[in-house]
Amino acid sequence: RRADPLEPVEDGSPLAVTARAVPDSVRSVVTAVRTEQSLGLLVALDRRGPLSVRSMLDRFEFCESDLHGQLAEFRAAGLIEEQRVAGERGYAATDSAGEAIATLTRD
Repeated sequence: RRADPLEPVEDGSPLAVTARAVPDSVRSVVTAVRTEQSLGLLVALDRRGPLSVRSMLDRFEFCESDLHGQLAEFRAAGLIEEQRVAGERGYAATDSAGEAIATLTRD
C-alpha cells in the first residue's frame, strides 16, 4: 500500500493494534477464558442458558468459589448477565458472547 492514506496509531502497542483484526466479541472471550473448563461453561450458558447458579454447581465440575470467580470474570468482560431462573440467581450469555461462540464454532 501507499503510505499516504495510512495514519499512525498512537494508542497501543503494535501487537494490540494487530489484535484489533479479531472481532471485539471474540477478543473478549479469548481474554476472559483461561481453561477448556471455563470455555465449556460459557458455551453451556450460551446454548442451554440461562442457568441458575445452583444448577451450574450440580452439573459442572466447579467448586463454588471457582464458579463464582469465573462468573465474575465473564460479567466483567460483558459475556454474561445476571438473570432470575426459577426464582433463583442465574446467568445467561450476552448477545456478544453468542456472536463470539458462533464465530469460534462456526455455527
